[in-house]
Amino acid sequence: MVIIGARGITEAVLAELDQALNHHEILKVRVNAGDRKERRELCHTLCEATGAELVQQVGHVVTLFRANPEAPGVTLPNG
Repeated sequence: MVIIGARGITEAVLAELDQALNHHEILKVRVNAGDRKERRELCHTLCEATGAELVQQVGHVVTLFRANPEAPGVTLPNG
């Protein structure tokens, strides 16, 4: 889990998110913002900056997903 604190979205936070999404593809981020509107805006900024998609938001915690193009894909059996 990555936590967005009082300093907001910094270059260090974006670098950590990028690395974590490359490794795990799905990630929980705690956004410590005062109100819903500010949390929504921060979440939108995170998605744009990382190329991730919002999976869900529950309170201060958002779940982001970004497929890693270098990871082996899941193959399903025919039939």
